[in-house]
Amino acid sequence: MTFTHHHRVRYLEVDAQGVVFNSWYLAWFDDAMTAFLAHRGLDYAAMLDSGHDVQLVRSEIDWKVGVGFADEVDVAVSTARLGRTSFALDFEVRRGPEVTCAGRTVYVVIAVDGSGKREIPPLIVDALGEPAPLLPL
Repeated sequence: MTFTHHHRVRYLEVDAQGVVFNSWYLAWFDDAMTAFLAHRGLDYAAMLDSGHDVQLVRSEIDWKVGVGFADEVDVAVSTARLGRTSFALDFEVRRGPEVTCAGRTVYVVIAVDGSGKREIPPLIVDALGEPAPLLPL
């Protein structure tokens, strides 16, 4: 399942070259990830209440074209892979029909008590759904 999260580029996100500074894409991906989980029935606070959280362990981004101030974009999110303790989400930033960049982020499930990584619990597996990658695996 692909979910899209809308974003309007803010002035503070644009660099001296007139395009969104690269680090903002990771912030957009995180924002879209939490919206994706909520859309699929898992509010982030409920995940924390269950004793679980997720940490980013790897992210790749390929840019195709810049996005500028006040541009309206949608960040598409799809589950790319489910493992035993980690999962990957695919992201595409779309300005209308144009894909401006694509990325994949790997998250590991951890215990909120600081005791380390955990197997992905059913409540997260259910929210992620079946993998349907946007990018080639």
